[in-house]
Amino acid sequence: MILKRIFPAAPCQWFVSLVALALFAGTTHAQTARTYSISALDISQVEQGWGEPQANKSVEGHTLSIGGQTFTNGLGTHASSEFILDVGGRAESFSAVVGIDDEVGKGKGSVVFKVLGDTNQVFWESKELHGGDAPVAVNVSLADVKQLTLLVDGGESIDSDHADWADAKVVMTRGRPSVFSSLKEEAIILTPKPSPKPRINSTKVFGVRPGAPFLYTIAVTGDRPMTFVAKGLPKGLKLDPKTGCITGSLKEKGEHVVTLRAKNALGEATQKFKIICGAQIGLVPALGWNSWNCFASAVTAEKVKSVAAAMVSSGLINHGWTYINIDDFWEVHRDSKDPTLQGPQRDADGHIIPNPRFPDMKGLTDYIHVRGLKAGLYSSPGPWTCGGCVASWQHEELDAQSYGQWGFDYLKYDWCSYGQIDKGDTLPGLQKPYRVMRAALDKVNRDILFSFCQYGGGNVWEWGAEIGGNSWRTTGDINDSWSSMAGIGFRQNGHEKYAGPGHFNDPDMLVVGKVGWGPSLHPTRLTPNEQYTHISLWCLLASPLLIGCDMTQLDDFTLSLLSNDEVLEVNQDPLGRQAARVAQNGQLEVWAKDMEDGSKAVGLFNRGYSETSVTANWSELGLAGKQKVRDLWRQKDLGEFTGSFTASVPRHGVVLVRVWPAK
Repeated sequence: MILKRIFPAAPCQWFVSLVALALFAGTTHAQTARTYSISALDISQVEQGWGEPQANKSVEGHTLSIGGQTFTNGLGTHASSEFILDVGGRAESFSAVVGIDDEVGKGKGSVVFKVLGDTNQVFWESKELHGGDAPVAVNVSLADVKQLTLLVDGGESIDSDHADWADAKVVMTRGRPSVFSSLKEEAIILTPKPSPKPRINSTKVFGVRPGAPFLYTIAVTGDRPMTFVAKGLPKGLKLDPKTGCITGSLKEKGEHVVTLRAKNALGEATQKFKIICGAQIGLVPALGWNSWNCFASAVTAEKVKSVAAAMVSSGLINHGWTYINIDDFWEVHRDSKDPTLQGPQRDADGHIIPNPRFPDMKGLTDYIHVRGLKAGLYSSPGPWTCGGCVASWQHEELDAQSYGQWGFDYLKYDWCSYGQIDKGDTLPGLQKPYRVMRAALDKVNRDILFSFCQYGGGNVWEWGAEIGGNSWRTTGDINDSWSSMAGIGFRQNGHEKYAGPGHFNDPDMLVVGKVGWGPSLHPTRLTPNEQYTHISLWCLLASPLLIGCDMTQLDDFTLSLLSNDEVLEVNQDPLGRQAARVAQNGQLEVWAKDMEDGSKAVGLFNRGYSETSVTANWSELGLAGKQKVRDLWRQKDLGEFTGSFTASVPRHGVVLVRVWPAK
């Protein structure tokens, strides 16, 4: 009807008129489509691993610059980062120029840029980019796309991952893009409350050297008062029946199987406990706390005492947590103007003197030991620690003597300034300082766990056990971002053949709870599901578990992560095996760990961006027939399964199970 009014002409004229109408409509579309710069949107909703997002600037506030080219418009962020836009099916295209900002220097950083659409379909993905690389153009069609996600993934370390989305813009056919609020997850507590009846949660095996002081606390949950019995305890050891602490020393090498019993008004629990007196200690990974990820350079003796007290009052000691470790800054600093870090560095005989914050080291370890816990310390083989405090170069035996006399049970030995002595470009050079301190510790009549910290140099996992390490860092420092935690944890595959009782790979400390690396703390930036992944993966990896948060500020969710005994059993299993990746399908992974009783602990991981199903096939696990499956976080039997087990796993999440042959 309308056409008749406008074009009342002959049929041939109608065709010409219709073509003209179509051209008119195309012109109208071109005129109404609008381009929106990403930097003009609400970039406060960008989630990123470090710093704050910047409009038209790099993450450090400089002019955007990639591979020598500068840009006046764009978004400066830092891996890992995520920016989610609502384009409502009205977008035509997205374009940008991406790369690592030149402010970090050539060759530094390591990132991958991704553009995702609905259901997290990957529309475009860059190669791995580094500082100084040429900018990479992005052009993506967005026809009918409702949700647009801009992602930057980092590598194992997110140092220098300053990622730029330069000239980033969305072309809209109508309307304008809006920003989804940052994804928020509810912190759902999966760990059931402990039963009021006794449950023994202690490790089932313990190594000690002949003549060394023996300290072991039976970890038991359940209502107090509780009484303890240790049947078959060898001569030289005694049990406090009220506290469950076993002390003393053993003179002769040998193995002793003890039956532990804990009893309260509601019942009793028993467990076999093997004591092995010989050359090897640290037969299972260390469970404890370290000061660095929360207090860093602000650590003091009083803060350490408060943490030791919190380890007891929180009940974590009843789940097997043991070590209270002081990291850097207990020593005198070389040039700080802070009077609490100054003073004489060594006495006339060369023995190290703690700074004024730690006036009584022996008193501090006594405070820790009387609570049934153990104490750890930190040093470096070079002249200075990482923080610039006095280290052990040319004083190794004197320092080891001091650690033993003070009563320490653990030493973290951090490479740092030893690079001034040896560049670390040869294997003998990398090994030497750890051999020297190992020999010094062997002369001390005290069992001191020896933790190498040289960031995986020289493939330390291949030789760490040979030169006396109880654990060794396989990676750079962790921080509380998905990119850092996942980049480190999921790269441990292949190291499993080097782990075993008394020597374990160490992918660094835990980043749950309130962390901050200095006096200012913040809640971990890991989402709740990412925290479940963190704890599950570290337990499967048989890694030392060192809590990095302020223990005096534990919330219920963090406490639940650290007190699930069935999850911790995976880490503390006497077989000492480390999990391996048995299957991978894109962002979906299955890891499995052999357990002493013949079962397998299995983690079904989803590294992707939306909830999806993950399957563990019995053939990939070396299993056959019907298997019983138990959810370890929920401590709930899931049933019997033949051939495989499938679970729905949330974004960046995990389902952790244990699998036994069905009866």
